[in-house]
Amino acid sequence: MTQPSVYVETSVVSYLAAFPSRDVVVLAHQQITHAWWTRREKYELLISQAVLTEAAAGDPDAAARRLALVSNVRILEVTDAATDLAESLIRGGVLPPGALVDAVHVATAAVHGVDFLLTWNCKHIANALIRARFEQSCRAFGIQPPLICTPEELSE
Repeated sequence: MTQPSVYVETSVVSYLAAFPSRDVVVLAHQQITHAWWTRREKYELLISQAVLTEAAAGDPDAAARRLALVSNVRILEVTDAATDLAESLIRGGVLPPGALVDAVHVATAAVHGVDFLLTWNCKHIANALIRARFEQSCRAFGIQPPLICTPEELSE
């Protein structure tokens, strides 16, 4: 039996690499993420160049910590099909124009047939109101969408 595949979106990597937050909600998310990460061997972890680009941005020390966390994670190609789907998500109003990279995460995971997309981005990705529209758009492209969830939802 193969391991379930998980596309690890940048917000998860950021929570793993960040110093403990003073915000109790963010701190709880960080702790949940760390607990999930200890069980990551149960999954085939995947990222894309979009994750690497986002992880490399900002404070150099934080960027180095983020990049180190994903240094051994397999990188999926952002294919033409993924780019087309991402642009369709923007054109169709599923996501606003400024959220193209979020659309790329979803589209790349979908095009590659990934089982789960793991994220803490509840504004544009793990959003109950948007999820159904993502799924509908992916299916319109003839692609099975990944199950979008947070580390809390993908726990045992």
